[in-house]
Amino acid sequence: MADRSARPGGRSSRVLTAIYTSVGELVGEGADKLSFPVIAERAGVNPTTLYRRWPDVHALLEEVAVAALTRDGETVPDTGSLEQDLIEWANIIARDISRPERARYLRAMVSARVELVESCPVTERRREQAAEMVRRAGDRGERTPTVQQILDHVVAPLYYNVIFALPVDPDRAPRLVRDVLAMVR
Repeated sequence: MADRSARPGGRSSRVLTAIYTSVGELVGEGADKLSFPVIAERAGVNPTTLYRRWPDVHALLEEVAVAALTRDGETVPDTGSLEQDLIEWANIIARDISRPERARYLRAMVSARVELVESCPVTERRREQAAEMVRRAGDRGERTPTVQQILDHVVAPLYYNVIFALPVDPDRAPRLVRDVLAMVR
């Protein structure tokens, strides 16, 4: 018997899309209280569909936020220079997470967390991307900061500003990149 969860498209995909869309709409509308029944009603599915797949609303919210804040197949810049790669990448991140709908997802994901977590899928995706750029730069013989330095000194400040509704000016990303690169010169 075929594994239905691995099947692309079809009813499962439509239901998941409806659920994700509903969560996005509710977050975008500033819904005060998200619950499985409210999400299910908006998505046009039975609440048991949600209860079966997610342990709680927070887990669903995080999954939707991760899907909204990272994209499968998203490639990182490859300009031939770590500085230019990081600047382009940081600008892409800053523009994306500053968009109102992305900022709402990010804030909702953060507010949904009630306990410390071991890892965050958004951070892990950014870690993979930074590691790819650092590896390529190392192969070219460039001096490189660590991946953790890039996350701490480039990515984290961008997310910080968005989470706390502070402006992210267009010159911020290049300044952050120059600062982290100065650590290794």
